Amino acid sequence: MKIIGLTGGIGSGKSTVLKLFKNLGIRTYSADISAKQLVNSDEKLIDLIKTSFGNNIYKDNILDSKKLSKIVFGNTEKLKLLNSIIHPVVALDFKNFLEINNDDYIVKEAAIIFETKSESNYDKIILIRSPLEVRIERVMNRDSLSRLEVMKRINNQLDENSIIDKCDYIINNQNIKNLKDKVLSIHLELKG
Repeated sequence: MKIIGLTGGIGSGKSTVLKLFKNLGIRTYSADISAKQLVNSDEKLIDLIKTSFGNNIYKDNILDSKKLSKIVFGNTEKLKLLNSIIHPVVALDFKNFLEINNDDYIVKEAAIIFETKSESNYDKIILIRSPLEVRIERVMNRDSLSRLEVMKRINNQLDENSIIDKCDYIINNQNIKNLKDKVLSIHLELKG
């Protein structure tokens, strides 16, 4: 089974592309969605987060992600700490996902493949690109964040120009028709 990595900056359209693969009958895994579930369900992870960021980072047993974001997106060391706590748990969850899924290929969405130097874990990597202003608008609307908060997140990610030559497929997310066509083209190639 091939493992296909799907990456791109915040607001580039990774979730949309992942959904298009899922609509084609491909099993998909979202590291972001899994992490959001695990930080509220995995007791060991919850304890580690509380130990590192304080008990008050949880409100009514739910992670206060806005509060945590304010801490980590203003402090590189705190962001590294958070990633070092969450990534091993998500990696184990993905390993369990692989054990119960056996298809020609699966697609795993992970925003920071290159930042974590995990590109060798994938047979192919797809990069989703979108114009910066479009990405900013999407994230502001989706997450009710200010432009400054979105830019802090974008500035914590690698510049896609530094990874473009390391990706096997590039999808320029400009409109849904072109997006569907490109996903179908990649799908047919991967199935072949």
